[in-house]
Amino acid sequence: MTDRDWFDIGPLEQIPQRGARIVRTPRRDIAVFRTAGDEVFALENRCPHRGGPLSEGIVHGRKVACPLHNWVIDLDSGEALGADHGCARRFPVKLLKGRVYIEMGAAVVP
Repeated sequence: MTDRDWFDIGPLEQIPQRGARIVRTPRRDIAVFRTAGDEVFALENRCPHRGGPLSEGIVHGRKVACPLHNWVIDLDSGEALGADHGCARRFPVKLLKGRVYIEMGAAVVP
């Protein structure tokens, strides 16, 4: 990946701790999550179950619970946990000098 593949989406402080913000693109909305420990993850803002808005879910640890049917999604892999099966598309994220960068060229599919 080159530097031009990474997009600056703003300072870390613009993402609430244990919450998310949405990055809108012409192809999809991407939810960018921040954990209580300031780790940052990016997933397509669409639950693999019924398309619920993951950005509106509750972040706990390195997971988010979908607000529609409470599916729990691992923020690192995008995989549904427990008895549920499915995967949310994830995007590489990096934190540099307090700013969040996301690589939107190609989603990471497990």
